[in-house]
Amino acid sequence: MTDRPILLLGGTGEARDLAARLVADGVPVISSLAGRVARPRLPAGEVRIGGFGGTDGLREWIREHDVAAVIDATHPFAATITEHAARAAAELGTPLLRLRRPQWAPGPGDRWEMVADMGAAAEAVRERGGRVFLTTGRQDVGVFADIADAWFLIRVVDPPTADLPPHHRLLASRGPYDLAGERTLLREHRIDALVTKNSGGELTRAKLVAAAELGVDVVMVQRPAEPAVGETVDSVDDAVAWLTRHTPHPR
Repeated sequence: MTDRPILLLGGTGEARDLAARLVADGVPVISSLAGRVARPRLPAGEVRIGGFGGTDGLREWIREHDVAAVIDATHPFAATITEHAARAAAELGTPLLRLRRPQWAPGPGDRWEMVADMGAAAEAVRERGGRVFLTTGRQDVGVFADIADAWFLIRVVDPPTADLPPHHRLLASRGPYDLAGERTLLREHRIDALVTKNSGGELTRAKLVAAAELGVDVVMVQRPAEPAVGETVDSVDDAVAWLTRHTPHPR
């Protein structure tokens, strides 16, 4: 494909899979992780951890490292870095690809309430109360801190730093999760509502299947809009094919 480095904005399973493919093919790849998880799963190849300093910092980093292409394989809700990558790539004329796992869609038996953002999710919980399984990540827990009429089971990888709801239990855990385990978790904690983001993929989908089986309502936060710059694919194979088409051959 190219002997110039690929900047892979990662942190997802798809990003790790793509990094492994590129390294195996001899393509120089630099994976960038945000650094929000204390013990991240590191991908193959070179890794950098931390921010770039906004669009300007990212643009200069791409220029200084002679990056051949940028692949944004961040979490679908990492809207800030996605916007910065789109702006920086557009300003430099650097090829940009977004690798996004397909969204989840409700099926027979699903009881979903679609909401636009975390604020709307908190309002939905405030109206319903009950026993809530919260799986939106530690960055968003503070949105629910003032809800006293619900009990929360909060599953996170690392402990939250924001204020927490008055009635809660923290569950430190990292996926993937299986259906039997998710079913047991919902039953043991008598959960009647699941709050989650539409992250997509199979890694954490089992909770949705368990919720449908047990008649648990789901408050589903929809993904933010993507920038118009660049192309989007939903598989590692398609990302590799895109790179083959859009990067120069080795000198």
